[in-house]
Amino acid sequence: MPHSIPGPDDIFRTTLPNGITVLARPNFQSQSVVLSGYLQVGSLTDPDDKLGQALFTAGMLLRGTAQHTFDALYDLLESNGARLAFRGHTHTTGFNGRALAEDLPLLLRLLSEALQTPTFPPEEVENLRAQWLTSLALREQDTAEMAELAFDRLVYREHPYGRPDDGYPETIQALTRDDLRDFHQAWYGPRGMVVAVVGAIAPQAAAEAVAQALGEWRNPRQPPPPTLPPLRPLTETARAQVAVPGKSQCDVVVGAAGPARPSPDYLPAMLGNTILGRFGLMGRIGDAVREQAGLAYYAYSELHGGYGPAPWEVRAGVAPEHVSQALDLILAELRRFTREPVTEEELVDARAGILGSLPLSFESNQGVASALLTMERYDLGLDYYRRFADLVRAVSRTEILHAAQRYLDPARLAIAVAGDLPTQTDHGHH
Repeated sequence: MPHSIPGPDDIFRTTLPNGITVLARPNFQSQSVVLSGYLQVGSLTDPDDKLGQALFTAGMLLRGTAQHTFDALYDLLESNGARLAFRGHTHTTGFNGRALAEDLPLLLRLLSEALQTPTFPPEEVENLRAQWLTSLALREQDTAEMAELAFDRLVYREHPYGRPDDGYPETIQALTRDDLRDFHQAWYGPRGMVVAVVGAIAPQAAAEAVAQALGEWRNPRQPPPPTLPPLRPLTETARAQVAVPGKSQCDVVVGAAGPARPSPDYLPAMLGNTILGRFGLMGRIGDAVREQAGLAYYAYSELHGGYGPAPWEVRAGVAPEHVSQALDLILAELRRFTREPVTEEELVDARAGILGSLPLSFESNQGVASALLTMERYDLGLDYYRRFADLVRAVSRTEILHAAQRYLDPARLAIAVAGDLPTQTDHGHH
């Protein structure tokens, strides 16, 4: 019986001559395979006037290639019960697919076509643009999204994390088919690409199949990924209000920039965040704002953790007349969180919750593939999840307090509110 947690003895890792890293782990209890991975290209490369370009390009990859039309691609996937999708992010463009093990070569062939020979058919560019503009129009009416955008602008002013990856109506409107094609030719390449294959196939065979499909790909002009500029942290509390008329709910986001995933602060922050307000456990935030005061439709905290200083934030949905009261309660909880250590009991519960859910995440091929990509992306080591329980148990109450103080200083938070706001909730400047 193989170890249920992936580790160096059952993960096969190799790098192809063109720079693609392949990670594979077998699971013969399933008949399917998951194919997942990413390229080192994302919205970080977008100029301000073409924001959305990287995500738009990713959205076009399966809408026609030199070998297949959009419909033909989808018929091929459908008739084999397979799926494949691309999604652009800030630092990367990810892909995710699954198929029966015998159809892995087909999946890899379509992945290779989409990455190397997309044709950007003009009518498909216009179809995607129309859908995109619709979703951006809906975003304008979504109080949670508008609060998040305002929060990002406060925390990451003059930093690329302050921009929405999916752009603005005017930037999406301005993108041309040539922009997408040029972007693809300039930035897409095999160097730094990572592919994970998990399922009913021997790891060596999986790596050979990837080499067969993608081993010849070259882009001599592929630039290195852009570096992230340093973030200037907030020096005082910053507030923003966004009016979204006619909404019965206001959304509130409070927080700051958190630790990057590879940072030693990440695990203490993760345990702290579980205590502060992880959704499933409700945590202190949900308890104070929702259960006891009955003020919120939802209230929780979230630690994003990524390549860079991604947000650590508290989010809540409240009625407009309760905004200032809910904010007072959230800020009181954050002050307590940064002043006194969590209790031993809270730490034991948080630990148990995190370690209890870990084995579940490895029960699916998808969960294992995600874990392989996380270890590779953040350079955590292939034994990371085998060591994880010990790492979590080693985190002390003092370390959690220090992480809270370092990232969630109550005197330097961003506070964003979006909704149909009565004027009296406006305390302080915008």
